[in-house]
Amino acid sequence: MGKPLRVLAVEDSAEDVELLVRHLRKAGGPIECKQVQSAGELKAALAEAPWDLVISDYQIPGFGGLEALRMVRERGPEPPFLFLSGTIGEETAVEAMRMGAQDYLMKDNMARLVPAIEREMQQAELRQRQRQMELRMHQLEKFEALGKLAGGIAHDFNNVIGAILGWAELGARQLPEGSPAESFEQIRQQAERAASLTRQLLAFARRQVIEPANVDLNYLVGETVSLLQKLIGERVEITLLLAPDLKRTRADRSQIEQVLINLCVNARDAMPKGGTLRIETRNARLDEATPAPARDAAPGLYVQLSVADNGTGIEPGMLERIFEPFFTTKEEGHGTGLGLATALGIVKQHNGHIDVQSAPGAGSTFHVFLPASEESAEPIEAAREPALRGGAETILVAEDHEGIRDMVRELLRTLGYRVLEARNGEEAVTLFAQHGDEIALVVLDVAMPKLEGPQAYDAICRMRPNVPVIFTSGYFDERVAAASRQATVLEKPYPPKVLGRKVRELLDNTAN
Repeated sequence: MGKPLRVLAVEDSAEDVELLVRHLRKAGGPIECKQVQSAGELKAALAEAPWDLVISDYQIPGFGGLEALRMVRERGPEPPFLFLSGTIGEETAVEAMRMGAQDYLMKDNMARLVPAIEREMQQAELRQRQRQMELRMHQLEKFEALGKLAGGIAHDFNNVIGAILGWAELGARQLPEGSPAESFEQIRQQAERAASLTRQLLAFARRQVIEPANVDLNYLVGETVSLLQKLIGERVEITLLLAPDLKRTRADRSQIEQVLINLCVNARDAMPKGGTLRIETRNARLDEATPAPARDAAPGLYVQLSVADNGTGIEPGMLERIFEPFFTTKEEGHGTGLGLATALGIVKQHNGHIDVQSAPGAGSTFHVFLPASEESAEPIEAAREPALRGGAETILVAEDHEGIRDMVRELLRTLGYRVLEARNGEEAVTLFAQHGDEIALVVLDVAMPKLEGPQAYDAICRMRPNVPVIFTSGYFDERVAAASRQATVLEKPYPPKVLGRKVRELLDNTAN
């Protein structure tokens, strides 16, 4: 038996309501019908629960059908409203349609009733789908606008933070042995916190520089569980259901790990008294038959990561907004509202999809879909930090932000290199034309005035092909994507030692 059709009958005659129900049951399917015959009863019924259909008489003692129509439409365009009356003239019927009624029928011609209801229910479903589509389009437009704003702010902020981080590290390195370095360390830690916020903004804006690899999601989950247990506490029990035949996915390990952590911390907050957190993986195929909203993703084979809790759940009105940046259901001071927005941005940047199912008191389940890959997982290298080595080569640095440029110059000169500085792409090309035979490597910011980094590098390569290059960027876009396919890209803000090691690595590789 399917879901019953819930009909609200605005009618003073119990016999007419019984006749109405008999006609509806002849069409098949279960029926739930409630009779009301006054404004107070109608108001109470509308507040009870949503109705699939309202059928009203036109003339009711002390209460008119047009008044009933007005009360129903004040609550929204749904449900469909039909007049079923023995006394309704043409002018009145036209006025009723103008006010939002879908149809009017005469009680002495009940043959039209069922076809009219079937037609209007189909139309109501189409209208609902259209509204859902319009809502999704509105959200996408809003997210895109916010994403551009966040990306622009984070890009400029990253330059400032990068300079602060760099000078703090250089200052600590230059202190005599035994001198207190706590002040520099405090500066560095606070700058790292600010950089973490910009990374979240860039993740939401889909402007992070990603380093994709063939990832075994089961392995990543297993490696992250010990950290998760510390984060979410002992009152939450973690259960793993990992598919043994899970395919690989092409993704940035650290960013997908961030998605998992964000979802698990969000689940913990939904279970203040403790509960069960279930992490599940499986292979999933999305196609045209997939229910919305997951069907918005491109058809194909995906790796699915699900994070479920048995916590408080999410109110329907909030469910549509949970991925908005800075929107949070937590108390003031207990969250930035960027956790889920960050997760959404990362997943979208990986050409994936994220879906949520929740109800008040029934917990929440987040499903992450990442495109599957047939390739084998790449081994994870053990973390190591090689010694910082310098050299005597000449390096061309092009950076429009003065603080970053000065910091890079100081770092490279400290390591023994000769540095040529340019404030934009045009100056970089001019300097290379003058000193091309001497320059061993170029460091180019991607976004610069007059001539951008990739364009400047093209001009440099026309003078001398295959010059070693490091691109730097504060956010990910088409230019960075193109640059990453042919060269090393460092995401701002980067620690000076990372740049120093990368410079030496490229120079050594070129010499071999």
